[in-house]
Amino acid sequence: METSTHNSGVIHAGIYYPTGSLKAQLCIEGAERLYAFCEAHRVPHDRCGKFIVTSEQNEFGALEALARRGTANGVRGLEMVDLPFLRRREPHVDACAALWSPATGRVEAEALVRTLARQAEAHGAILLRGARMLDGTPRAHGFDLRLERETISARTVVNAAGLYADDVSRALGGEQFTIYPCRGEYAELRASRRHWVNGLVYPLPHAGGHSLGVHLTKTVGGAVLLGPTARYQTDKDDYEGDRIPLEDFVAPTRQLLPDASLEDLTYGGSGIRPKLQPPDEPFADFMIRPDRSQPAVIHAAGIESPGLTACLAIASRVAHLVKESLITNH
Repeated sequence: METSTHNSGVIHAGIYYPTGSLKAQLCIEGAERLYAFCEAHRVPHDRCGKFIVTSEQNEFGALEALARRGTANGVRGLEMVDLPFLRRREPHVDACAALWSPATGRVEAEALVRTLARQAEAHGAILLRGARMLDGTPRAHGFDLRLERETISARTVVNAAGLYADDVSRALGGEQFTIYPCRGEYAELRASRRHWVNGLVYPLPHAGGHSLGVHLTKTVGGAVLLGPTARYQTDKDDYEGDRIPLEDFVAPTRQLLPDASLEDLTYGGSGIRPKLQPPDEPFADFMIRPDRSQPAVIHAAGIESPGLTACLAIASRVAHLVKESLITNH
């Protein structure tokens, strides 16, 4: 399930992203759609809230700036809270200032993806699992898509290929862009220490814009994830090679949980973000638009965080673009 499930499973509120960006707009819209969908289809989730904290007095202004950005994006309920408020909910977390986001939640990502697949099939979609696309030939009214075992004719093609969206665009004769694989690795708290964390606790995001920092995520299932890290790599499917030593998680974990030690940690999983920005650029928005060379191709590329949160809003936007394509190009 690639990027869709190899993540923290957080339903983001929309705090971090530049105001007016697709990431901000679709996160806000998508979160409410996702809560409603999960409720209707009994996907495990909750609106547990999240703290963004700092232990440095000189970072208080950055925390307030983050609150202002979130409010400008339309996030409701953001509040700078005092330490008694934090300690009542997260007594093991160390901080000198905290921002509380009651709109943030968590979801069991794999259950969500499986439910979406069932709903798609129930509404007439045909899922060809494990069917790799080799290339596509433009026709007067769309494309012939050559798979390993068959050829499919399509009036419109949606390129939502995650880490391979750039490869798919090239195979279809579309425009050239690059997906940069950025691996995020996790550690976990051992089961005997899971009571140290009750919900979601984040540090201030990295200044470079490539990561929200190593944070604490208590999942719907009760595990406590520490991560993810952020490291660009060449390989799009290497999740395990040259893993970060477990010792490297101790210092960032202790910034939030001062009682943590190496003995309290164990290795977790990893995921790979399909980034559109190279390492020296701080931000790239989602690419959700028709291809400039092949208008019958609709790109949904660079769907990293908050892509899980925004998935239903992204789908709605893509569906609108497909309808426009069918009217314009046929």
